[in-house]
Amino acid sequence: MLLLFLVTGCSSQPWAVDHSEAYSSTGQHQIYVVSHGWHTGFVIPSKDVYKAIPALKTRFKGSPNIEFGWGDKGFYQAEEITSGLTLRAIFWPTESVIHAVAVPEDVPQYFNNSDVQSLCLNQAELDSLVAFIAGSFYRDKDKHILPQKNGIYGNSQFYKGVGDYYLLNTCNSWTAKGLKSVGMDISPIFKLTSGSIMDFLDDQSSRSSDTERTSPVTGGECGG
Repeated sequence: MLLLFLVTGCSSQPWAVDHSEAYSSTGQHQIYVVSHGWHTGFVIPSKDVYKAIPALKTRFKGSPNIEFGWGDKGFYQAEEITSGLTLRAIFWPTESVIHAVAVPEDVPQYFNNSDVQSLCLNQAELDSLVAFIAGSFYRDKDKHILPQKNGIYGNSQFYKGVGDYYLLNTCNSWTAKGLKSVGMDISPIFKLTSGSIMDFLDDQSSRSSDTERTSPVTGGECGG
């Protein structure tokens, strides 16, 4: 039974993008991983996602960055979190949504009450991450993404997502799939909590410092 769950979790949509090269940490493009306590997501310069998801250019025109998170449709969009919603989200496969948020230039300041870590991606790594995020949006027969409710903070919007949310396919395993898509050696099936994601990035940062790489995994500017 455990093996069945593990195989199911590994094969659940949205799928990580195959990226053959290991993450270098020395790229010119700075993106962020943000932990809000129970949930993690990515912040990416908006210009880098408009080609893959053109509809976002109209919705978030003028915003330098967009935060993306993936999660359970009912739990994520709920005005009030109940035990019933929580249990259903964890133990029963449910529909998913993408949460997109307009974020200003100073990302750490905007999320000053959250744990924020930066990554330095080269162009291939960035393209791979954007492809993963774009592939997390559900599209209709005309290839249009489908807006849902307004988002939960700031200038934000929910969109219909790809894949089902459940115990082994959470918002944090989604973030792990994104990290895997840029070439990090991470197992999404074992990254179910925000703490496991941020601990992994802390460990990557320590390894980067040990090998004296010029661009850190966390903090600072990329391509300096």
